[in-house]
This record gives sequence, C-alpha cells and structure tokens, in this order.
Amino acid sequence: ETYLTGSEQYLVSVKVEAGNRIVVEVDSDQSISIDDCAALSRFIESRLDREVEDYELEVGSAGISSPFQLLRQYQKNIGREVEVLSKAGKKLTGILHSADEEKIVLSVEKQVKPEGAKRKITVVENQEFLYSEIKYTKNVIK
Repeated sequence: ETYLTGSEQYLVSVKVEAGNRIVVEVDSDQSISIDDCAALSRFIESRLDREVEDYELEVGSAGISSPFQLLRQYQKNIGREVEVLSKAGKKLTGILHSADEEKIVLSVEKQVKPEGAKRKITVVENQEFLYSEIKYTKNVIK
C-alpha cells in the first residue's frame, strides 16, 4: 500500500485465489485509469519473484456496480443515488446523505397520503443503517 500513499488511489481488497491467482482491487477519490492499474501491477510484480513461486496477477479498479467495502468509498459517494440491501432483506434506493465510522444515512423519497388529502405527496425521509445491518450498498446506474 506504500505505493498508493499520498495519492488519491487506495487499496480496496487483495485476494489470493486457487492456483496463486492474486486479485488486487483499487479505487480512487476521483477516477482511476487503466494506466494507473498497469503502473500498480508493474510495481507489485517488481516485488515478487516468479522464479520462487509462479503466480497470476490481476489489478483492477472497483467497478461502478461493485458493492462498497470501505468507509472511503461510502464517503466519496455522498450525494449520489445508491441501492442498499439490508440483511433483513429490505432493498431501498435513495441519496447517500452521510457516512461515518458506524452508520450511513440514506435519504429516501416516499409517497404518503396526508389525513384528509385526496392525493399522495412525496416526502423525503432519512433512514439510518448501521454497517452491521447492511448486506450491500452500491451505486445506482442509470
């Protein structure tokens, strides 16, 4: 991760799969290019020795439809439309209002019919989710 220190890029995950397949996923506060991924791949390869142990290396960016894994990903997407699936099976779409170390706040539009009214009106309701209650959160792609 020292390679990424001081840049807008950050490590999301590293997995070593069967057959020594190393999968590295990175993200960025702004955008990440293929050149950025290639440069990181070259850096990692310069630290590994195929003569000692053979491996396959894949370096890629967190996909736009990939679930968020880090607080930094939540924070970079504040103000954007996201989909949240709770562990209880409730799926909501709304604007990510805030994210801190413990929870997120999602602004969700709801249709309600005030007492005595003939028509429903749209109201925005903020709903809090602890990370422990969330199965996944990901961007809504339109």
